[in-house]
Order: sequence, then structure tokens, then C-alpha cells
Amino acid sequence: MGMERTYRTLFISDVHLGTRSSQADALLEFLKHIDAETIYLVGDIIDFWRIKRGAVWPQSHNDVLQKILRKVRKGTRVVFIPGNHDEGIRDYAGMHFGGIEIERQAIHTMADGRRFVVLHGDEYDVVVRYARWLAFLGDRSYEFALWLNSPLNFVRRHLGLGFWSLSAYLKHRVKTAVNFIGEFEKALAEEARRQHVDGVICGHIHHAANRDIGGIHYINTGDWVESCTAIGETENGDIELIRWHDVVRSHAAETPAETAALQAA
Repeated sequence: MGMERTYRTLFISDVHLGTRSSQADALLEFLKHIDAETIYLVGDIIDFWRIKRGAVWPQSHNDVLQKILRKVRKGTRVVFIPGNHDEGIRDYAGMHFGGIEIERQAIHTMADGRRFVVLHGDEYDVVVRYARWLAFLGDRSYEFALWLNSPLNFVRRHLGLGFWSLSAYLKHRVKTAVNFIGEFEKALAEEARRQHVDGVICGHIHHAANRDIGGIHYINTGDWVESCTAIGETENGDIELIRWHDVVRSHAAETPAETAALQAA
């Protein structure tokens, strides 16, 4: 059984193209196998903050954009909701470029009729809003932890071990980060409640989630620098949190002969 799957809707965020930490190759493979009638790009697709300090733009980053545009040409609806790292594009909200709709936020209606507000979420990040200098320092140290992921996983691959994210490990072990994530999630749930919708779909904090918060369905798409996650809505309106590394590992375990043949080719 292959990895091919078609969803009613896909939600992807925090790809950070233009940075060394972007796992563009993994996203490209994901987009080759996974399709959808509608794709929401929920912010921080291109990291203009990092590009200002010197662009890192390998061919795989081009390939991701070209793959998305190819899907548009084949009839996929693509809605781009810019985040804080690509916030300059917010000036073009309401416009279409190459068939891609640009919106500040959107209301998505699931197949079962539930309504979700879709937004990036940085407006509810109290660290960024009220202590920009603290956010800057955090961004630099976080970037360093992301940089360490590459050599660390180079060694792990040679030891026959799977991908492991140092930055994700550190983030989830730091008490203040855990508290911050909880506050962020509550703030987003409250925004959904204010807009009288059933749930919220966001990104920004690189922490995938699919759960209930006080009667509001809170969904976070995660990211493509650490966890390589996306959210899929099935034709029935069911929500699936897709962890791409797990999908690939599971497929490899199911088809060891096919995997060996591909590696030998």
C-alpha cells in the first residue's frame, strides 16, 4: 500500500523557506504523495526575517513553491494566510496571485458543517507583542538549537537511529515554554469563541495539536522545521494530524523489500 492520500482540505504552516532549518525536501515528498481539493498555507511559508540577514535558498525550496503552483494549475484551491515571518504579504490580503488567494484570516467550513477560523496566530503571542527584544533573543537561541539538529541527526542516521529534534526536546522541557504554549492555546480558543465559530486552526508556535479546549476545537498545524506535521480534513469532515516522519517510517516497515530496492537503485 502506497503513501498516496487525497484529503478534502490540507493545512500547512511554518515551513520557513529561506532558512537552513527548513525541511523542504520532506515537504516536497509530502506534497508528491498527499493531495487535497483545498490547501491552506497558514503562515511563515517564506522566512523573510531570515532572508534579510542572508538568504539560504537551495533548489528544494524552489521545488516546493513550484509544486504548490503546479497543484493550483491542476485545480487545487490554495489560500495563503501570511504569518509574522512573511507579514509583508499581508498588505495584499484580498488579492489573487498566480491563482493563490491571499487572506488575513479565513473561515473554513468542514464537510460536517462545523466552522473554523483559520489564522497564523502571532497576534496572540504575548512574547512577540509585549517584549520584542526578548523574542529576538529567543529567536537567536532557538535558531542555534535548530542548527544543531542537522549535525546531530547526521550522526544519528549513521547509527541507524531515526530523526530527533533537539530544539523540540528543549522547548517542551522548559517550563516557561510549556506555560507559554498553554496561554497561547487558551487565547486562540477565546478568539474562536469571540467569533462564534466551532474551532480554530493556527500555526506559529511549532507545536502540533488537535484537541478540545473548553468546547472549542483547537488545531495547530505544527511546522516543517522540526516535526514535519500537517492537518488533513477527510471527505467526512474528520480531522487528522499527519506526522510525516511517522508515515514514512510506517511505510518503510510495511514494504522493506521495496525500500531496499529503492536504496540500491
